[in-house]
This record gives sequence, C-alpha cells and structure tokens, in this order.
Amino acid sequence: MRSSFIVLLLIILSLFPRSIFAVSGLKTNHLFFIERSKNKNLVQYDIRLTEDRDLPDPSPISVYWILGNGRREELNSIERKYVYGIVRQEKLAENKFRVILAGLKGLEIIVERLNDSFKAMVSIDGRESILERIYIKSEEKLAGPPKILYIDLFGRTKETGLPIKERIDPK
Repeated sequence: MRSSFIVLLLIILSLFPRSIFAVSGLKTNHLFFIERSKNKNLVQYDIRLTEDRDLPDPSPISVYWILGNGRREELNSIERKYVYGIVRQEKLAENKFRVILAGLKGLEIIVERLNDSFKAMVSIDGRESILERIYIKSEEKLAGPPKILYIDLFGRTKETGLPIKERIDPK
C-alpha cells in the first residue's frame, strides 16, 4: 500500500512543471565576473529576476565562485565581507540599483535594464560602459594577503558597443 502511494505521488508530481515547486521563484542571469592571476577560479555576479523579469527588493545581486573544475561554491564570510562581496545595494529607481563591491569601493556599478536585459554599467576610461569582466593581477606573499599589482576593467561602450579597457593602479 505504501509503495503504491509513493509511486502515485511521483507520477502526479511529474505532471507539474518544476517552476511550481521552486522555493524562491527567482531566476538568474550573468552580469559580469572577476578573474584573477592566482588561479582559474572565477567570482561570478548574477542578477536575480522575478517571474516578471523585474529586480527583487532589496538585494538583486548573487555572488559565488565558479571553480576551475566548473563546480559552484559560495563565498566564505571573509571573501564576502572584505574582498568580493557586495557592501551596498541601493535602489535608485524601479529596476535600477547602485552596487558597491567590498574590494572595489571606488567603482560604482549601476545595474539597470538595457535593451530588455539587465547590465552592469560603469565608467571605463571615462566612458559609460557595460562591464563584462574584471581581471586582478596579484603577487602572492609568504605571509598576509596578496599584493594587487593592477586591476583591468573590460567591457563595451554603451554608445557604440565597441570593446573598451581600463587599467587601475591600486597604489
């Protein structure tokens, strides 16, 4: 009797789309990522969207590792608080947020809808641009945190869509 009930329940559940059983009802789309000279692991920044393709309040950005083997892993508390996490997500308007990263507090990122998808907008080389990736060149030390040699911002200009790059010297 019990096994018949389980089989019947599995059949019924298979008839419904998975989205009905989704806990959060949110979907994600990639915004940009950070790559480092240290290894092949990436820090991925995604935008979380509601079923209506709007931004959820109050924190629409999700941040996590993509390891060299393709596995996803959450940031630890130190990485989240001091390096790769988001220290502020401020709503500016409907579907528009200002985002400040823990390790790049001087870089203001505006997440907004552009051509029916959300993009991370920043100033690259003085031009309004869509941020695609950040590259961090560092030098490992025997003790303490690595020394950041430079940071490169890569994107496309909002106006023309042409590639653009800027190197930031952290000194």
